[in-house]
Amino acid sequence: MKIVVAGKGGVGKTLVAGTLARIYARMGFNVLAVDADPAVNLAYALGVPPEVSSKIVPIAENSSLIEERTGAKPGSAFGLLFSLTPTVDDIADKYGVIGPDGVKLLVMGTIRSGGSGCACPANSLLSALIRHITLMRGDMVIMDTEAGLEHLGRATAKGFDVLICVVEPNAPSIETGIKIRRLAGEINIKAVIFVGNKVSGASDEEYIRGELSKYSLSLFHTIPFDQSVIMAGRARIAPIDYSQSSPAIQAIESLANKLIKEFASGVKPLGGSEKSQIV
Repeated sequence: MKIVVAGKGGVGKTLVAGTLARIYARMGFNVLAVDADPAVNLAYALGVPPEVSSKIVPIAENSSLIEERTGAKPGSAFGLLFSLTPTVDDIADKYGVIGPDGVKLLVMGTIRSGGSGCACPANSLLSALIRHITLMRGDMVIMDTEAGLEHLGRATAKGFDVLICVVEPNAPSIETGIKIRRLAGEINIKAVIFVGNKVSGASDEEYIRGELSKYSLSLFHTIPFDQSVIMAGRARIAPIDYSQSSPAIQAIESLANKLIKEFASGVKPLGGSEKSQIV
């Protein structure tokens, strides 16, 4: 199962992505967590130590790798020939960092065109890498995207099975979520679901449900507002490590099980050290 997490900035995408990755790894899945957000915060949510995460070079900024695989140096003049089908099948294993519970983190990074010359070689490498991740690898893949809509405009999320659109009980995040759903449909993502985060009570949930119903959409799951998530951030500890029994973490664990039941009928977590087989 390949899952991409999207939403307006600040809604809790990285919390959901990182915690889902840890939970699925504990279930026994081989999990590849992909950070495609320029903020590069997924390592924190996974519990990768700062002394390790600070040394990670995003694939999009790895000039020597880009030149090696595409035949063109990043920033080269327009018109220079480069490979549109670079070899990428070893990148996740070679450049991925193993974190807690055995989750493998791959930091993709984002292409920024302003002042950087031609970004085409880097884009070619990232596009090929995403195709490989979604079509060829047998891992459970969780990708945390940048805030907003730009990644969908570049079709970064194409090929994923499920897009989780995280929303808060406010109009801006829901309006962004509606736009994300429309764009996701245009690139043939198989399913788009809405997850409400920071839900303080029944009125918050009713508000989200009411706004989504205006577009004939439903709320798949809710995650309560949880002070322990804030405290985990202050302590620089992954929320799942700060308090595994906290309401938010328990809700995300419930979400993980619902996703398997709803979208992955051929996937059965085995638990323990034995890894699941994706069929």
